[in-house]
Amino acid sequence: MSRATIVQQLATFAVSAREQGVGDSLRANTAQRVLDVLGNSIAALDTRPARAVRTLVEEWGGTPGATALGLPGRWPAASAALLNGTLAHALDFDDTHLPSVLHPSATVVPAALAVAESRNADGPALLDAIAVGVEIAVRVGMAGYDQELGSSVFFERGLHATAICGTLGGAAAVAMLSGADADGIAHAISIAASMGSGLLEANRTGGTVKRVHCGWAAHAAVTAAGLARTGLTGPPTVFEGRFGLLQAFCGEQSNPDAILDGLGEHWELPKVFFKPYPCNHFTHAGIDAALRLRAEGITADVVERLELGAPTAVLRTIGEPHADKIRPKSGYHAAFSGPYTVAAALLGGGGLGLFHQDFTDAAAANTDRLALAARVTCVADAHCDAIFPHQFPAVLTARLHDGRIRTARVDVNRGGPGNPLSEDELATKFRLNTEHTLTGLHADRISTVVFDLAKQRDLDALMSLLRT
Repeated sequence: MSRATIVQQLATFAVSAREQGVGDSLRANTAQRVLDVLGNSIAALDTRPARAVRTLVEEWGGTPGATALGLPGRWPAASAALLNGTLAHALDFDDTHLPSVLHPSATVVPAALAVAESRNADGPALLDAIAVGVEIAVRVGMAGYDQELGSSVFFERGLHATAICGTLGGAAAVAMLSGADADGIAHAISIAASMGSGLLEANRTGGTVKRVHCGWAAHAAVTAAGLARTGLTGPPTVFEGRFGLLQAFCGEQSNPDAILDGLGEHWELPKVFFKPYPCNHFTHAGIDAALRLRAEGITADVVERLELGAPTAVLRTIGEPHADKIRPKSGYHAAFSGPYTVAAALLGGGGLGLFHQDFTDAAAANTDRLALAARVTCVADAHCDAIFPHQFPAVLTARLHDGRIRTARVDVNRGGPGNPLSEDELATKFRLNTEHTLTGLHADRISTVVFDLAKQRDLDALMSLLRT
């Protein structure tokens, strides 16, 4: 084959990043993502999916190698990645890339962290591998983005692109940390393409399996890279082939060029949005709009009804079925409800606006919140459609009992490049995420070590803090 295939070019990119480093700015950005994943994971330790996976990991046992959050000692890297990846995504608090709508760090960070620890990698190597893994994941996600449709083809087909693409990025990161050459990295990625999967039906009708998707993707990433290291091979045309990943998942609607366009020169990594609120990202602009109205003195008792305008494509997630969204079945389902999140924000929530206490089963059953949520109607908004999916905008219109109308429009999401969270805010988010598990001093020590990973000669200090 005279011309290098897509996966071969990705592997060359990974080797170059490992040899030359990705640079101080990208390493600093990546360190922020490590801290974000760890905080989200620690906050999720007592969730039902985490308990289920923890029980399974203990049943499996195996050769000690990596830290599994919430368990003593060390565990096989693949098992640690399974548990930590499950934790990272369990509360839907993980970062999001637009417009691919991927949550790349929740898979790539747990996979890379487990293998980096088991192989005694240093901080710079870990950060470079994660940066490359996230970059590959979101670029594959962009290959499944349909410009005319204005949406992810993966998503339109009910597929969880995060789990599918995250497996590939995770495998690349793990292979880098394992010392694989370009051929080995290419095989790890192409093997991983047979392993990533995930369906989104649980978002609509219930079930907790989605919370394990990133864990399984991280587990598969470690496994794929391990199989490549021990001699298994994958197809060189895994992306562009007749029976390759893009054709299989996206059909004729894929854009393979998006994977390689500007690779190594233009990075998607800094465009990945951090979440200030632990709920579906489509709800965030509505939350911010409600917070603005609240700051203007609008309270629930003066509101006759609320209209939440959003992009047409997101209404199926945050507005349908209407009966389920105005009365979510649980705290988890409340995190995917436009009416509930708007009501909770207007009534006043915790943390940076809304926080974990706003998404418990008890909070989702709160009569005041449900009464206000019942007055919320979700509608398509043309202005939001024009911006989506490069942002997830919203407009909230409050019609008051006295006949007045108040409107708040949010076009730029908080936590992204146009409205970023500062390093201090990310440290605050970590402290809030861990306040029921760690002392404030312990949390601050972890933040300090993570922000300093680019100078760490090993991961012992971080892992010691996490195990205690």
